[in-house]
Amino acid sequence: MSNTVGKWNIGVGLSVMAGFMIYGFVLIYLRDFAPGKEAWIAASHTGQHFEARLAHVHGNLFSVLNILYGYLLLKLPLEENLSRWVSRLALAGLLMPLGILSELYLGLPFYLVLVGAISIIAATLLLAFAVMRIKQV
Repeated sequence: MSNTVGKWNIGVGLSVMAGFMIYGFVLIYLRDFAPGKEAWIAASHTGQHFEARLAHVHGNLFSVLNILYGYLLLKLPLEENLSRWVSRLALAGLLMPLGILSELYLGLPFYLVLVGAISIIAATLLLAFAVMRIKQV
């Protein structure tokens, strides 16, 4: 197997993580420094503010998962076909937090959230299956 499956997961995971870190700093600014911060804090547990925090948390979580899965795909002797599927599904999992943001700011329907959620779950289960299939020498 070529030792490149997983590199995209690591690179994209780090890039998306940086984006969601910046988004987190924006949320901190809105909560602590922006004019009208009291109103923002009062509404932070419901509606759009809750959705924004949800996207931030899941964006960073799924980025870390992509970095971890990418590393495992690079290092473990997994079947190439299974590795490629895990890689693609994990990357598609990033659609969940991006879908939350697209709902929040663009008014798009929730479909990206569902596709991303199903993809990251499928990637996790497929990676577990692939690891269990590793033949011991």
